[in-house]
Amino acid sequence: MKKSILFICAASMLGLTTGCTDLDVKVDSMYTEYPSSEIAQEAKLSNIYFQLLGTYGRRYMEAQALASDEWVSISFDGDYYDSGTYAHACQHNFSPDDASIGWYEDVASGITKANEAIRDMGGNSGGAGVASARAIRAFFHFILMDSYGDVPIVDSVASLTDQIQRQPRAEVARFIANELESVIPNLTTNVTANTYGKPTRWMAEALLAKLYLNWPVYTAASVDAYDAASYSNDKLNRVVELCDDIIQSGKFDLTDSYLSKFYPNNGPQIKDFIYAMPYDAIKQTGMQYGRPRTWRKANDAGGSYYGTKLSKSVGGNFSITPEMSDLLMGLSQDDRQGHVLAGTIYVYDPVTYQKTSAPWKYKDHTITLSKTITLKENGEDELNVGNDENGYNQGYKSVKWIVSDADFKNGRNQGNDVPIFRFADIILMKAEAITRGATATNGDTPQSLFNQIRSYVHAPQIDHNPSLEEIYKERGREFFDENWRRNDMIRFGHFEDEYGFHKRSYKNASFDKTRRVFPIPTSVLNKTGWSQNAGYNH
Repeated sequence: MKKSILFICAASMLGLTTGCTDLDVKVDSMYTEYPSSEIAQEAKLSNIYFQLLGTYGRRYMEAQALASDEWVSISFDGDYYDSGTYAHACQHNFSPDDASIGWYEDVASGITKANEAIRDMGGNSGGAGVASARAIRAFFHFILMDSYGDVPIVDSVASLTDQIQRQPRAEVARFIANELESVIPNLTTNVTANTYGKPTRWMAEALLAKLYLNWPVYTAASVDAYDAASYSNDKLNRVVELCDDIIQSGKFDLTDSYLSKFYPNNGPQIKDFIYAMPYDAIKQTGMQYGRPRTWRKANDAGGSYYGTKLSKSVGGNFSITPEMSDLLMGLSQDDRQGHVLAGTIYVYDPVTYQKTSAPWKYKDHTITLSKTITLKENGEDELNVGNDENGYNQGYKSVKWIVSDADFKNGRNQGNDVPIFRFADIILMKAEAITRGATATNGDTPQSLFNQIRSYVHAPQIDHNPSLEEIYKERGREFFDENWRRNDMIRFGHFEDEYGFHKRSYKNASFDKTRRVFPIPTSVLNKTGWSQNAGYNH
């Protein structure tokens, strides 16, 4: 369990406040101007930085992971069907009432808070605090635009009478780009425990590179008009420039072992993390990746395969798709395979988080997972595998977000921080941009960049420049379960492929290209009067 960054910050500010002896402060200034000190601005911004702890910790993850070829959700004779919210995502049959896509208002609330902070700190002409608020506001706009398509551009505090209208996705993308280009020079370049989880120059550049790499997706005439086969992007050289600035900063590297980056004790010490969402099971709650990814009855066996008894029940309703299982396990050697529970489950050391040689047993026998997933007869509607041991064994699992019961017993929360932008992503984005036509720089080639990733995970090197398809597959291995796969699948033209339960033989599966964005939640439509996204029922 990690100490809370918010708690430490608040305690520090409290100590400084109680030690203040300057009594010659004009009373009216306390009400007409927000204090310009770094401490005061940090207090203003702290709750904005971590606005999405709950969103990123569960529901956003569900939408991104289940809509991709990474995971499917299974149910157990109705248990964990949950009105179809998970099954709908697996089959691109989203409903505006699904809980897994119901986080729009949480992100929008973050934009409002950022606008209030920008106003209180002097508007766009303000200093570093304003630059940070604008960067996080741009990030919030990006999340909404990427997931929902046309969304409002909200760059000021709205009055009660303002009618907030959605803008074309391309305009939102341009707004985000202009904001980031504007604030990057004013953002801190420091990478310390104090800047962890907060906007820095490197976070903004990583976000901008991600935006520009997807530029043809976001600026297409409509979400269904983008065609990966005719990808054309005049932003590719800028992508390389941004990646180079991050690489040449010397602030980040790939020295951490792959699996250790996702342990419950990860944090600012991870040199691969450019920007992460920091979690703590008590002070910064919301991270609940372990519950659905853990074998259904793992807490009933006397001791879980995490090496300790789990104090709370688990779900077990997420399984890796057979297609992703083949990709993850496809190389002859690869450290990244260490998180996959394939076949026999083994016990993990609760201190080192390393897999031991001891098979894990449930009711005195070992458990063996099947790569393929077999539904019960008439189980298609609910993706039902049956509420028995055979059903629980359907599909491989993962311990990438390994569970510590010291955290899990507190409302099933976890302390594993979730990276949003990693240095490894910068390496592969540069390789992709050059492969797509950008000018190579600094002696780098797609092959040399690709092999940097393969080298640190001890996987086979390649002796040629990778194809786009090879880069796509490598991204699947490297960033599995980090909320980017849906984004990648759309850009590379694989979102409408068949995988998991997203197959044409399943009557509920949708292959309509409008499913590249989610429907606007019903609660938002009721408050705004907006029209629903194209392709969804109004």
